[in-house]
Amino acid sequence: MMMLPLRRARRAALLLPVVALTLAACGSDGDGPALSAEAEAGRNTMRSSGCASCHGADGQGGVGPSFQGLYGTEVELADGTTVTADDEYLRESIREPGAKIVEGYRVPMPANDLSDAEIDEIIAYIRAIGPETDEDGS
Repeated sequence: MMMLPLRRARRAALLLPVVALTLAACGSDGDGPALSAEAEAGRNTMRSSGCASCHGADGQGGVGPSFQGLYGTEVELADGTTVTADDEYLRESIREPGAKIVEGYRVPMPANDLSDAEIDEIIAYIRAIGPETDEDGS
């Protein structure tokens, strides 16, 4: 009769890593929205390529502007103009860091050698952690 609890314990011990891997594959670590595979790759690229040292491990900002809630919003630039934080703006800002400096951030972003695919992934991540929209998409 002692075999039944032992079997259940072993089964539970074997399932624990499977559950953990499944949750990790879903793209959410419990600290934000569930991420698509592309957005998760973008978060990983952002962290591994040095972006996170200024923009924060989860895009929360720091020496550099925050990515959280950024996508689709108006961004004030150091020259007094504004721009919408869309794919085009983000791509330009990553490729040419000095092209449009965000107001209040004087530390220049270093050049990088990210591929087009890596930039697309980072933009997907920024889009994923952008502002929440209503059910009608606004």
